[in-house]
Amino acid sequence: MDTDLSIVPLWLQLAYTAFLLVLIPVYWKSYGPGNFLWFSDIALFSVGIVLWTGSRLLLSMVAVGVLALELVWNLDYFARLLTGRQLLGLSGYMFDAHKSLFLRGLSLFHVVLPILVLWLLVEWGYEPEALYWQTALAWVVLVLTYFLTDPQENVNWVFGPGNRPQHTVPPHLYFGAVMIFFPLGVFLPSHLLLQWLFN
Repeated sequence: MDTDLSIVPLWLQLAYTAFLLVLIPVYWKSYGPGNFLWFSDIALFSVGIVLWTGSRLLLSMVAVGVLALELVWNLDYFARLLTGRQLLGLSGYMFDAHKSLFLRGLSLFHVVLPILVLWLLVEWGYEPEALYWQTALAWVVLVLTYFLTDPQENVNWVFGPGNRPQHTVPPHLYFGAVMIFFPLGVFLPSHLLLQWLFN
């Protein structure tokens, strides 16, 4: 099925692109280039490409790869925003007074991103092959993350669950478990649900 790119208004394409042009240098300076290996950041850039190209496969890869994680992030963020209590800590940095409001405000893309993805899925449908492509991409990204980023940053949780590295099991063994967890624990259930909902 071909996608109807005409449903995407020009103002959205331009606004999204402008946002990326602001976010990239700010994040680079504040967090370093390794931060762009987060699955959510890759999804952010991918949706920018989707808005201009209408790639249903790339949209579906974003959906199967991060949509569930983004929804959990939103649950964590809004729960703390409304109650003051931390659920999982995924959005803890959004309440860090040491970070500027501008820097934290840029991370509100986590709120907008799943809305855009869901809207485009309703319009264009879901491409089942995304499961395999997203798994391949994730494995490449996880390997790069493991070898190129600071363990204290714990990008994509390759060094431990949560914000800090774990020291209970050997690092290589834990990393192997992460390589299995994402495809089986996140991508496959997301794929089955997306296929049911949007096809």
